[in-house]
Amino acid sequence: MIAVDTNILVYAHREDSPWHSAAVICVIQLAEGRAPWAIPWACVHEFLAVVTHPKIYRPATPLTSALEQLDAWVQSPSLHLIGEMGNYWPMLRPVLASGRIAGPMTHDARIVAVCRQHGVEILWSSDRDYSRFGGLDVVNPLLG
Repeated sequence: MIAVDTNILVYAHREDSPWHSAAVICVIQLAEGRAPWAIPWACVHEFLAVVTHPKIYRPATPLTSALEQLDAWVQSPSLHLIGEMGNYWPMLRPVLASGRIAGPMTHDARIVAVCRQHGVEILWSSDRDYSRFGGLDVVNPLLG
């Protein structure tokens, strides 16, 4: 299963992104395909925080538009929204320790642990920081 990181979702949503066209194609292929794909709940939250933030985007995406975008993705019958389950700590702890995590990198470790917990094999992201974690292939689908 492929999971999609926040940055790909933001690029697919924001038409002013230089990566918009490529990201839209990638997300549409997943959403309209039959293969299961995932968005971690943490990425849903971060997507909303980023696109609606007036210091990041001028103009920021109105909340109603951001929610409509999420509604459209959630309607994909092959989408799985994934989050922490009961055995999360035994998944997170080694990710934190092996990646020597501090500060904001904890968020990336969380995404990796949740993906592992749900059997995700590939994470689509343009964030190179994920390279410090093992056990999950990180692919930037925007590079062709």
